[in-house]
Amino acid sequence: MAGPGQTMQDVARPGRRAWLRGAAGCLGGMLAATAWRPAAAQVEPALPLFDAHLHYSHDAWERIPPKEAVALMRQAGLRRAMVSSSSDEGTQKLHAEAPDLVLPVLRPYRTRNEIGTWMRDATVVAHLEARLARYRYVGLGEYHIYGEDADLPVMRRVVQLAREHKLALHSHSDADAVERQFRQDPAARILWAHSGFDTPDNVRAMLRRHRNLWCDLAFRSDHAHVDGQRGRVEAAWREAFVEFPDRFLLGTDTFTPERWFYVGEHARWSRLWLADLPRDVAEAIAWRNGERLFGQPWSTAAR
Repeated sequence: MAGPGQTMQDVARPGRRAWLRGAAGCLGGMLAATAWRPAAAQVEPALPLFDAHLHYSHDAWERIPPKEAVALMRQAGLRRAMVSSSSDEGTQKLHAEAPDLVLPVLRPYRTRNEIGTWMRDATVVAHLEARLARYRYVGLGEYHIYGEDADLPVMRRVVQLAREHKLALHSHSDADAVERQFRQDPAARILWAHSGFDTPDNVRAMLRRHRNLWCDLAFRSDHAHVDGQRGRVEAAWREAFVEFPDRFLLGTDTFTPERWFYVGEHARWSRLWLADLPRDVAEAIAWRNGERLFGQPWSTAAR
């Protein structure tokens, strides 16, 4: 997705316009779905949520102080939240405010303008190594990488750093770039941002091929629809969720400051469509997968 302060056109690449139009359509559908306010009795208020895709970059912390951002997450009923930022200072501010809630993820971007250039900038490696020596993280990302760019030296070093520090990779990529990262490290753990904005059939094929691949559903609405106060999961996505209940995670994607005020709406919308799934599948996607993969290791690791 476009980074904080950027439009989708800012990061468009040749041949990706249709992909971006699809992403924009997803946002429009989701916003339309959340125009109503469901009655509390219709929602599952006790269902905690694990949000695997939040950003708290400089334009966000300048407008929404850490205490307010944490309050928005707690009001939404988030059990844990994976947070990255440009620069990493935002992540550290939020983690210091709520270490029980915020799981830090390290982006390679020092500014939001590096989204399209970081993979060709060798100084990024020194930046990542310095932050890793100073702080603890659960992953590296979210970073944007496509196709053969995943084989560039900087990206290769990111894969190596993830292996050395036992971290997940949060990859905003096409399927080709995901495949290339697995070829570099077959044991890598990759969280595929936005499920690649790919079709459910292609997502299932990737999950069958790679047992260490997980998918977040951030900034997507094609997998479910909400009508009034009832949610419905699309048939092809239902098949994916039932086949791989342990491989999907939720995500809001606060890539602009304004989307922080959408965290609560997204949580309500998510609970509605999750209620259309078998309870065990719903709980897995809602929070159990994220807690198992990222929350428990963080809680039990030596500080």
